[in-house]
Amino acid sequence: MNHPDRDLTRARWRKSSYSGSGNQCVEVAALAGGRRAVRDSKDPSGPALRFTPDQWRALLEGIRTV
Repeated sequence: MNHPDRDLTRARWRKSSYSGSGNQCVEVAALAGGRRAVRDSKDPSGPALRFTPDQWRALLEGIRTV
């Protein structure tokens, strides 16, 4: 059985507002069930990191405290 988050070809990616206008951009896609995927905008066909809702919250909390 295919997991719905494995195929990200239909994901709606958005560029992070913190990426600015440079070449070091991060894109995020909202997935089913509150999950998120993150990829490098320079390599859209490359790998993407996938996060559960709890992992996503922990990531955001960690970024905010740095």
